[in-house]
Amino acid sequence: MIPRRSVRCFLLGSALVALGAAGCGSTSPSDTGTGGQSSSGGSQGSGGSSGTGGTTGSGGAAVGTGGSSSTGGKTGTGGSPGTGGMSKGSGGQASGGATGSGGNSMGGNHGTGGAAAGTGGASGGAKGEGGNMGSGGSGPAGGAHGGGTGGAAGAGSGGMSGGGGSGAPSGMSAGCGKAPGIASSMYNNGTRIPFTSGSQQRRYILNVPTNYDNTHPYKLIITYHELNGNDVEMYNQKFYNLLPQSNNTAIFIAPNGTQSSGSPCSGTGSGDSGCGWPNQGNADLMYADALVQEIEKNFCVDTSRIFANGWSYGGSMSYKTACERPLGAANGYIRGVAVYSGSQLSGNCTPSKPVAYYASHGTHDSVLNYSNGVGLAQNFAKANGCTWATPTAVMSGAHVCTNEMGCMQGYPLEFCSFNGDHTPYPDNGQESGSWNAANVWMFFNQF
Repeated sequence: MIPRRSVRCFLLGSALVALGAAGCGSTSPSDTGTGGQSSSGGSQGSGGSSGTGGTTGSGGAAVGTGGSSSTGGKTGTGGSPGTGGMSKGSGGQASGGATGSGGNSMGGNHGTGGAAAGTGGASGGAKGEGGNMGSGGSGPAGGAHGGGTGGAAGAGSGGMSGGGGSGAPSGMSAGCGKAPGIASSMYNNGTRIPFTSGSQQRRYILNVPTNYDNTHPYKLIITYHELNGNDVEMYNQKFYNLLPQSNNTAIFIAPNGTQSSGSPCSGTGSGDSGCGWPNQGNADLMYADALVQEIEKNFCVDTSRIFANGWSYGGSMSYKTACERPLGAANGYIRGVAVYSGSQLSGNCTPSKPVAYYASHGTHDSVLNYSNGVGLAQNFAKANGCTWATPTAVMSGAHVCTNEMGCMQGYPLEFCSFNGDHTPYPDNGQESGSWNAANVWMFFNQF
């Protein structure tokens, strides 16, 4: 729970904000997980073909050797020397806890390390059983990808897979460990990549870290353009200027929208008249679903850290995607969202599942009223379990950001009120130099 409602004020002098393109729309890691307590395996297992392992496989630090004659318990676990798992189990990377260690002996209780399974001892008895199944940590959706594994010959596992700490655990997409199925000549250069969604020929622009490693899961950030914008514009604006903030830690996609008729936009310049996100029959939402699957299939994506952001009509589509596809729900994948000067233009939706929510909106917005943005935030405050209080509206200075109090752990809600009109770049109207991108990246990067 967030302990208090905090308000951050920024007094940057008078702030006349230049309008952007017209819109309407123009873990913290947990402590090192440890494996179970050292189990006592007896100084020497005696007995016939099944040693004296007792009811469950218990190596212990001492060497349990199988004797020649049988005196054992119910399930002999002596056998050949079953050393008690002196090697550490690896906890796995990312998400919550630090490396989870498998215990110093076989068996034992739950470890609480990282998201991946902690491995147990090097070798156990012939039938020594491992630790229990991995469970998640304290974080939302924690431990979903866990499961402790035992030693090579049945040694007790290093305990459960580590919990997720305060955030969701890392999830490896199908593209991890594989060469991308999309040619490198198609991304990081503004190329419009054709893509079929349903019966429509759509397209998108892709940016991948320059030091991409297919064994490392990356954040995925969906960037929706405004009305009269397009994917080319988003590439030129560095994905609302989040690309420089990310420092090669995220994959970005800029989908291209549709006309009011529902037909795909086709303009090749920076911007496209009438292009937006009307989402007729949920066609734009299903396009986003298919596009996320496409990127997950071809690249190593952290499936627990997928985000959306957008301005004006793009903010509306970001809200809709978060509302309809929250992580943890059936077919859901959105962990957090940033809505810049948004409204509900892509189909009304009232969220029922939590999504970390960030919003910015100008108090003098002449296209989508300021109260629209406050209302969207209030909807997610309820879904996130926050104790709603109307965010502070900026009265002087440049902007003021309010963190709602009482939200569920891992699902904060931040609303930034700024002294300006309809723009995703408060204070100066340009993608570079505005405080908004740095705020958004800080918000996304906490998970």
